[in-house]
Amino acid sequence: MTTLDPALVVLDKDGVRLTVEDAVATVTLTNPAKRNAQSPALWRALTEAGRALPGSVRVVVLRGEGKSFSAGLDRQAFTEEGFDGEPSFLDMARGSDEDLDALIAEYQEAFTWWRRNDIVSVAAVQGHAIGAGFQLALACDLRVVAEDVQFAMRETSLGLVPDLTGTHPLVAAVGYARALEICATGRFVHADEAERIGLANLVVPAGELDAAVRDLSAALLAAPRDAVVETKALLRGAAGRTYEEQRAAERAAQSRRLRDLAGLAD
Repeated sequence: MTTLDPALVVLDKDGVRLTVEDAVATVTLTNPAKRNAQSPALWRALTEAGRALPGSVRVVVLRGEGKSFSAGLDRQAFTEEGFDGEPSFLDMARGSDEDLDALIAEYQEAFTWWRRNDIVSVAAVQGHAIGAGFQLALACDLRVVAEDVQFAMRETSLGLVPDLTGTHPLVAAVGYARALEICATGRFVHADEAERIGLANLVVPAGELDAAVRDLSAALLAAPRDAVVETKALLRGAAGRTYEEQRAAERAAQSRRLRDLAGLAD
């Protein structure tokens, strides 16, 4: 007898599939034949996936089918023709400053929602995570990587910059000097180094990647949701606050938690 997958398919389009099972959502890149290369259509689908998350979801897992997490931007974007129905990079460059800024901002939306305070996002990364693929992994709160992972930021070698929100989390994870070296050289960062410098929370054999992510998801769900939400908000805001401001933020958050636990919350 065949056992049906209990996960609910919420979205499946343009190389992105969103499924939800209880408090865990899984966003899967579904074009392994092209090593999950990215395009504007895929970015819009990722944005739509974020908006479609049910309120019950607490953990979002991001994964890619096949041997590579994502090999980055589909090179078709660099051709004169671009993608069907989409402006090519050359078309974008010919537009006004306002139009160009608005278009890049639209693309960035696919990378912004993963750090929302009401969810914890986990990237399960195997094989190549290059350019936009690297930035998509960096968009998540946590990264569990396979031993064969290869991170690389290749935009600079193409005469571009990483513009899909990856620079901020990269500097936060590894520091300015190492982030500059990684971006300016475009070199590969492999699993052992990724774990050592803070890009990876955990490194596992490729065959154990899914199981490791399931275990981490279960651990993240063990604590009460509101406590995790408040803690994540404190940690995310810490870098932008002074020591005294962070102390005050901690007091305010703890006051909310104590009142909630005592049944005195507004």
